[in-house]
Amino acid sequence: MNKKLYNIFNKEQLLQKLNEKKIEYTTISFYKYINIKNPLWFRDFIYTLFNELGVLGRIYLAEEGINAQIAVPNDNLELFKVKMEEIDFFHGMRLNYAVEEFGYSFYKLKVKLRKKIVADGIEDPSFDPADSGIHLNAKSFNQLLENPDAIIIDMRNHYESEIGHFKNAVTPDVVTFRESLPIITEQFKDCKEKPILMYCTGGIRCEKASAYFKHVGFKEVYQLNGGIIQYTREVKSNNLENKFIGKNFVFDERLGERISDEIISHCHQCGTLCDTHTNCQNDHCHILFIQCPDCAQKYNQCCSLKCSDYSSLCNEQKDKLTGKIQFNGSSFSKGRYKALGMNDHLILS
Repeated sequence: MNKKLYNIFNKEQLLQKLNEKKIEYTTISFYKYINIKNPLWFRDFIYTLFNELGVLGRIYLAEEGINAQIAVPNDNLELFKVKMEEIDFFHGMRLNYAVEEFGYSFYKLKVKLRKKIVADGIEDPSFDPADSGIHLNAKSFNQLLENPDAIIIDMRNHYESEIGHFKNAVTPDVVTFRESLPIITEQFKDCKEKPILMYCTGGIRCEKASAYFKHVGFKEVYQLNGGIIQYTREVKSNNLENKFIGKNFVFDERLGERISDEIISHCHQCGTLCDTHTNCQNDHCHILFIQCPDCAQKYNQCCSLKCSDYSSLCNEQKDKLTGKIQFNGSSFSKGRYKALGMNDHLILS
């Protein structure tokens, strides 16, 4: 009988197992644009290898490459690096190590097939994502930031840049990467001779974005090598000025890494300074929003009074309401929710 190549436990069971084992992990992200001829076979291969090493996390595979955010047991970290080097197209690939570690960044291992590792909306067959821009280290990036002609663009989504970004950066009001490409192209269509300086979390979105902007005619395109994660490490190790303010949003259970002491965002419920993202505790909502400790207590870690009321119901009452009620997570796109404490209580008939 073949091994099950997927997780069979729920989050609570997984967390209990992790707490019992008391394993320490290192959070790592990596990506590579590379032609994978048989993604399905490679998916099973990667799952089996990582599962044997005790790796947790989320990996996306497509014919265009791989995108991974994982947590590796510290006891297996050196073996993990050896195994990665044994895979031909992973040889020499940069691994981005987390700036901060607290709690568990992942609870299970998921390896999923996708049409693309970064959804971009690009249908032009002549577009080559490997023809990317000039990669800059932290020192060179800082120097170019001082160029008055440079256009600094945050290639992340608005809920990421809301809690942290580089000084003077353009932060597009978008929810997905694919939205940003045509918006930025149109906004700077008359600036194709100026240096375009872009950044993202770990580099994967800039890799494709810089290639796209070159493709549509921008002449001088730069990207931050390794993204905000690598920049932070280089700033610390080389004693450079940190030009990033606030937090770096991350796509795991931590939801953010502190890069500087400044707090530049506000609680979505009361407006006080706060940069702590959370998901509504009502699983039927689960919307992403910013919540301060006082509002977390007031709303029982929910986004609204309605969700707080619903969460306090017994399972029988919840079952009766299934399909009959909408929550903020049903109506708002990711991160666009601004509750401000104005929601009504749940009304039961």
